[in-house]
Amino acid sequence: MKRSYILPLFLLIQIIILKIIQFFPEYVEHFYSNGIYVYISEFSRIILGKFPFSMGDCLYFILIVLLAKWFWTKRKSWKEEWKNNLLSVLSVLSVFYFFFHINWALNYYREPLFEKMTIERDYTDADLLTFTKKLITKTNTIQYLITKNDSLKVVFPYSQDQVFEMNQNGYKNLSREYDFFTYSHLSIKKSLFSLPLTYMGFGGYLNPFTNEAQVNYLGPMYSFPMTTNHEMAHQMGYASESECNFIGFLSSIKNDNLYFQYSGYSMALRYCLGNWQVRNEKTLKKLLKTVHPGILKNYQESEDFWEQYQTPIETGFHAFYDRFLKINQQKDGMDSYSKFVNLMVNYYKERPF
Repeated sequence: MKRSYILPLFLLIQIIILKIIQFFPEYVEHFYSNGIYVYISEFSRIILGKFPFSMGDCLYFILIVLLAKWFWTKRKSWKEEWKNNLLSVLSVLSVFYFFFHINWALNYYREPLFEKMTIERDYTDADLLTFTKKLITKTNTIQYLITKNDSLKVVFPYSQDQVFEMNQNGYKNLSREYDFFTYSHLSIKKSLFSLPLTYMGFGGYLNPFTNEAQVNYLGPMYSFPMTTNHEMAHQMGYASESECNFIGFLSSIKNDNLYFQYSGYSMALRYCLGNWQVRNEKTLKKLLKTVHPGILKNYQESEDFWEQYQTPIETGFHAFYDRFLKINQQKDGMDSYSKFVNLMVNYYKERPF
């Protein structure tokens, strides 16, 4: 066999193996997520966490430049040497595909959090209504404790670097109840690509090759702790967007700081209200009347921010990422972000806030 065929063939073998692995989530959970990945992620965060800027973003920038240069160089000879060029592309993809999965993405195939925490999957409108009302009461209470006025929006008093440090308190408290939510070796970075991320409609992402949590630093600060906690959950090996929203919510509300609790509760409430917008507009209008005006002003702050960056680019990237999630074991695609409402409603059926 020619050497040029080895890596493309390896790509095919990887795809077949992943198709088989999806039927054995308990083995992925035991041997990879709670085994190999723990050491890979800790090593990456210990080494790269010392850098004040995103090494992953720098890596991506270099790769984009090299890729553009390669295509530019090959533009004239593409038709004549299409076979060799195609094999080169597949070889590079094969290498990236391997490191993408071995460094992080095998977590897509681990045991669902529903099973790990024995949480039911389904809920009724009555369950959601009860939960939403409790959530409104709790969010209203914290908003008033912070502002002393139900009509004032919450203005966040901490810097983003302080958030990175202070978020660890929430995970520390959460890990006392569930040791599998233990977070160590801080490696969170303000993304150098925050402006492009904003145009794409994303609050952050995990770099699977460097295990750095990349956070968009341009968005409203009241939601910043929850967004950061979401990316930290990805670092811990949770690939599902709904699970990371749920873990991010739990770690936010477990924080000793009221502003961090508000970030978690207000973001969770926003998802629930969005759920009611789809289910029953009349119920939504009734619920909104009970939400403090200050909280609604924070929501408006978010809407105003994202609206100024809306372009067809966002729609395109959301469509791409929707497809990416569906390929990687998240059949709901982009809708999986809001599926964490299922986890919250059923988790709190028998528990107080």
